[in-house]
Amino acid sequence: MSEDTQQMIIFDIGNEKFGIKITRVHEIIRMKEITELPDSSEYFAGIVNRRGDIVSVVDLRKRFGLEEIVETDNTRIIIIDFQGKDVGLIVDGVSEVLHINEADIDDPPQSMVGIKDDYLQGIVKVDEDIVIILDLDNLLESKEEIELDKEKQGNE
Repeated sequence: MSEDTQQMIIFDIGNEKFGIKITRVHEIIRMKEITELPDSSEYFAGIVNRRGDIVSVVDLRKRFGLEEIVETDNTRIIIIDFQGKDVGLIVDGVSEVLHINEADIDDPPQSMVGIKDDYLQGIVKVDEDIVIILDLDNLLESKEEIELDKEKQGNE
């Protein structure tokens, strides 16, 4: 793999495909029972116990303002690194790992319906599909960071 190529985890939310750098992913787990916390943002799903570690979980459907759906056998939680903490992202399904050449990543269009521009790192065409590359730091900043800090303080 050349320096200009990066591996991406590709996952689905609704009919869209999204990608995040594999270097940010610690693990992909099946959906499990989530303990909800009171007074949290609408897209902060709660916490899960992962082998004795408490992990905060964000529902990306809600984060993007999409309607909730019933979880399926394909629903997954992607455990990522966010500012030195493990955070789970609920997605509809994980489809593949791709090697993407950085030269193939285009800048995002000026406006995309339903997703704020600051969450987008780029767009890449893969066969007939378009994969939206997410900027995890911008996606999880602001309210989520406050919620994650609040949850962490409650467990100390």
